[in-house]
Amino acid sequence: DKHLRAQSKRKPAKKTKKAVVFFEVEILDAKTKDKLCFLDKVEPNATIGEIKSMFHKSHPQWYPARQSIRLDPKGKSLKDEDVLQHLPVGTTATFYFRDLGAQISWVTVFLTEYTGPLVIYLLFYFRVPFIYPPKYDFTTSKHWVVHLACMCHSFHYVKRLLETLFVHRFSHGTMPLRNIFKNCTYYWGFAAWMAYYINHPLYTPPIYGEQQIRIALIIFLQIIKLKMTAWIENILNFHSPTLNPGSKTRKIPYPTKNPFTWIFLLVSCPNYTYELGSWLGFTLMTQCLPVAFFTLVGFIQMTVWAKGKHRSYLKEFRDYPPLRSPILPFIL
Repeated sequence: DKHLRAQSKRKPAKKTKKAVVFFEVEILDAKTKDKLCFLDKVEPNATIGEIKSMFHKSHPQWYPARQSIRLDPKGKSLKDEDVLQHLPVGTTATFYFRDLGAQISWVTVFLTEYTGPLVIYLLFYFRVPFIYPPKYDFTTSKHWVVHLACMCHSFHYVKRLLETLFVHRFSHGTMPLRNIFKNCTYYWGFAAWMAYYINHPLYTPPIYGEQQIRIALIIFLQIIKLKMTAWIENILNFHSPTLNPGSKTRKIPYPTKNPFTWIFLLVSCPNYTYELGSWLGFTLMTQCLPVAFFTLVGFIQMTVWAKGKHRSYLKEFRDYPPLRSPILPFIL
């Protein structure tokens, strides 16, 4: 009995813990190959984002959004969510750093890009001084299509501003500060060019008159109606994990019973298709060469973006619908 009681009092044997193999991380300058930082005892489950934060402590001038961490000096940037132990590196890992330059948030970029055209167009519409001859200061156009065009243009950019604030979320929080000057030059410059001619005192209405204007207005309003449909946004939410907080699963968007979503049967980027349609309607409404040129340039750029997204979808999803085109059904 004493022997049994003594055994029962003995403490159970402790489970042996697995030894954690820590990593050593050195970060070199991608251009000069100089060592910038050495991190000792980095946990194997540390992410690139956490390594950026550690690097930032030793180099405060390079905040995480400004850093590009790579496995190869000329390779692609690693994602913040990449885990150290899952990368093709040994326990002594070497990464290469490249400075992306000063960064600015995408929200700030879009608000700046879209506020400019809205304000600039209205300055021409109200014919403020120094734009047209003094006798036309603060006058109004005699053509009703000019007022209609102003309402459509303003509505388009107000909608974009509201989408930026309340709808869109971005997979990348920032972009290089230098890009905002290029983007603003594009949007603001085209807005001024279009507004100058549409609101010019000598502007003449479209050649087919009211019939052409009404057809164009119907096209514009229908496209806006489609773009504003929450169904499209909801489907796009499934596609991007950044729009579903906590979810990393990316899914292929498919049409639902709602007819506004049926375009997903034919194109990968319906938002670009709708954007093109609305500007085609605006071009038909105003019959203005600068508007037509803006539509053409925008179409070319959106086609480049759409093709890039379409290629990434094909690589990511083996069962991606083969009938879909990037931006124009069966064409492009």
